[in-house]
Amino acid sequence: MSLKELVSVSNFYGKNPDFVLAGGGNTSYKDETHLFVKPSGISLETVTETGFVKMSRSKIREVFTLGDSLDVDTREAMVKKLMADAVCFDSLGRPSVEAPLHEIIPNKFVVHLHPAAVNAMTCGCNGKSICKQLFPDALWIDYTDPGYTLAAVFHKEAEAYKSAKGSFPAVIFLQNHGVFVGADSIEEIQEIYSGIMSTLTDYITGRGIALELAVNESADTACVLEYAPQLRSLLDDEFTATVVTLPYFKVADGPLTPDHVVYAKSFALEGETVDDKAVAAFCEARGYKPKVVAIPGKAVFAAADNLRNAKVVANLAKDAARVQQLARAFGGANYMSDRARGFIENWEVESYRRKVSAGAGSGSMKGRVAVVTGGAQGFGYGIAEELAAAGCIVGIADLNLEGAEKAAFELCKKYGMSQAFALAVNIADEDSVKGMYETLVGTCGGLDLLVANAGVLKAGSVKEMEKKDWDFVTNINYSGYFLCVKYAARLMSLQNRWGSRWCDIVQVNSKSGLAGSNKNGAYAGSKFGTIGLTQSFALELVTDRIKVNSVCPGNFFDGPLWMDPVKGLFVQYLNSGKVPGAKSLEDVKAFYEAKIPMNRGCFPADVAKAIIYAVGQQYETGQAIPVTGGQVMLN
Repeated sequence: MSLKELVSVSNFYGKNPDFVLAGGGNTSYKDETHLFVKPSGISLETVTETGFVKMSRSKIREVFTLGDSLDVDTREAMVKKLMADAVCFDSLGRPSVEAPLHEIIPNKFVVHLHPAAVNAMTCGCNGKSICKQLFPDALWIDYTDPGYTLAAVFHKEAEAYKSAKGSFPAVIFLQNHGVFVGADSIEEIQEIYSGIMSTLTDYITGRGIALELAVNESADTACVLEYAPQLRSLLDDEFTATVVTLPYFKVADGPLTPDHVVYAKSFALEGETVDDKAVAAFCEARGYKPKVVAIPGKAVFAAADNLRNAKVVANLAKDAARVQQLARAFGGANYMSDRARGFIENWEVESYRRKVSAGAGSGSMKGRVAVVTGGAQGFGYGIAEELAAAGCIVGIADLNLEGAEKAAFELCKKYGMSQAFALAVNIADEDSVKGMYETLVGTCGGLDLLVANAGVLKAGSVKEMEKKDWDFVTNINYSGYFLCVKYAARLMSLQNRWGSRWCDIVQVNSKSGLAGSNKNGAYAGSKFGTIGLTQSFALELVTDRIKVNSVCPGNFFDGPLWMDPVKGLFVQYLNSGKVPGAKSLEDVKAFYEAKIPMNRGCFPADVAKAIIYAVGQQYETGQAIPVTGGQVMLN
């Protein structure tokens, strides 16, 4: 029952950004012989009973026998081994580095969190003296490097408190690092935290400081469109930079807590303009590329190797800014020293925690941002799924926004948080296409791969087809492709201004773009025409380091284009008499399957493999690649 209670309180605080960011914080429960503690890098929001690491309490306490005579590296290695040895054989995971602190506190439950209001005090220049006024029974510990050093100081200070006051402190504030609360029931834990938060918010507001971060209503659109794509290249090391845009707020002027350092780095790059020289100068001064870039009054950008991690950086940057703002109530912000932040930046334990928390991901397309038009269903959804499986961050662009949102949700559920997102677009409408790309830039900074998949088909004899049906097919298949490429090319060329990255546009054409199609002239004509566009765009855009290719699938018999009982091609072809002698839908399907040497229709995975091939092929542009099971072959 106690472990279930621990899960409940962990999830409760983990879901509340006022208490926890980036999965940070630690919780534990102990019985007579074992400590159950949250593993390093695992989120409080999602941790389950089986997720806690079971450790031997006696083994953990061996940490306090090491003494101070060992050099730092040797001692840290020994602590790491002791912590690993303390993990019980029937448990998995790497225990939190703060496990010894949880062991020191005698209470059954321990909850360690980093609320912004708490850190405003622990990061305040006058925080220690004000803490004594507001929480006279709490223990304050000056900033100490995490790991063995903190555990040793924590143990010494807590024992001194106990000797002086006759009991162990229920609340322990760590300078620049949050608060520990210990109690023998979850109800008491929640009551203590409620009291802490109430006291601090009253104190802060009583000094005229707003609790919410001062932030602009929206980001400056022109600034975002200019800088976000360029930052993807300027801040990129391995073709994986994703940039999230936020409305402007005053970013923190220095490092405030280890969490801020780990995820968002110690300093942000600020400037009216940002270019390669500004980034180079920052790197020379700080020793790393910035994770956070602020254009005063206009926007703040957060960069990471994928969208999920970029959102984490954004949240930590906002939290640091909020802590800095609230710290004015405590004499202003007291930033971590260069030595302290250097320790965190180079500490293997924090590197491990960041890696586990981030979810490294894998795949041949890892980190690339792709947009698939017409991605809510059929071929488009199948392609989007294959790209997500290969590591792409996928924008599902579709006229059916509800369908796109559902598709994105399914991909995120299967491949990870923020692996896909929805975009509303009517590719036949220029303003809609332009707006879609603006949304895309604000969401993740740019684009590496456009899959121009959206298309329609209306079959019919040239002697009978109405002009409106002809225009419908042409406007979407031909003009829609042009519009999508027009704005993608502008974005990609700006993004490719710095560095040596290449981007790709791959149009999903058809075998009907390689060979005529009886009583299907509008569709075949649009597909023949777009191969001409592909070749022309390829010649023009190669100087912008953009490759343009088409893939030409055979028939996807299992998709809605063919199978829809009202508008599907099987129905259309049967009704138009395109298949001689066909009396049923099964006759039409058998007729088309017989045309394919490999005796089956095309699947989305077949097309996705061709798209990934086109992206990976560094010396190929302007091509039309058949994916037809041998039905159509190039001469």
